[in-house]
Amino acid sequence: MILLVDAGNTRIKWALAHREAPPGTWIMQGAALHDGLDALAEAWAASGATQALVSNVAGPALRDRLAAALPSSMALEWFASTPERAGLRNGYREPGKLGCDRFAAAIGARALAPGRDLVVATCGTATTVDAVRADGLFIGGMILPGLALMASSLARNTAQLPQVAPGVQPPLFGTDTEEAILAGCLSAQAGAIARACAGFAGFAPAVCIVSGGAAPWIAPALKPGHVLVDNIVLVGLHAAAAASIGEAPC
Repeated sequence: MILLVDAGNTRIKWALAHREAPPGTWIMQGAALHDGLDALAEAWAASGATQALVSNVAGPALRDRLAAALPSSMALEWFASTPERAGLRNGYREPGKLGCDRFAAAIGARALAPGRDLVVATCGTATTVDAVRADGLFIGGMILPGLALMASSLARNTAQLPQVAPGVQPPLFGTDTEEAILAGCLSAQAGAIARACAGFAGFAPAVCIVSGGAAPWIAPALKPGHVLVDNIVLVGLHAAAAASIGEAPC
């Protein structure tokens, strides 16, 4: 079995899987904020996994904590962006500088919808919107502040606008300040995703995959046709592990 870990800027998501199972098929899964890592360490030690594949975009300090939290008996691989992996070719000008979570998400999207043009939107602390061509080329993407970060920036940098949090889906045109802020932030997120989808002009429309902690709030603002996936980064890590199954079976 393999332990898959997606360490983001706010939360650590993880799943336990058989490496040869279809990507996204978990034995168990969980998530915690960074300060809950000690509890995760206990679960990981009892998991029975022999290998860990870890994507970390939260910096070297968390990387050190993750390494300490994983049992020394587990073979550990730090997932990184490379020129090619699991059938995905990295079109970034400097492939190693593509965020490893974005690379994993693109691999995951391709595993779920092979042979299709793809738009992969991961909505977390930051929102990333990436494009993958049907032949497996990662074209590039967009990075913008996430939903909560947009709302927080308005509260911090204006004199009278309040802090708002996602709740009930607002109308397109809010009838009070809180609704107007949330409507604006949601429209900005949905607009970036829609613009990326419109960028593909092939015979078949691109498959739009939406994931991340803020995805349940952003997805209703999108036109029909998108697919909501619980954690596309973990799906991608699983697909990347499965692609190398002949090397060292778990």
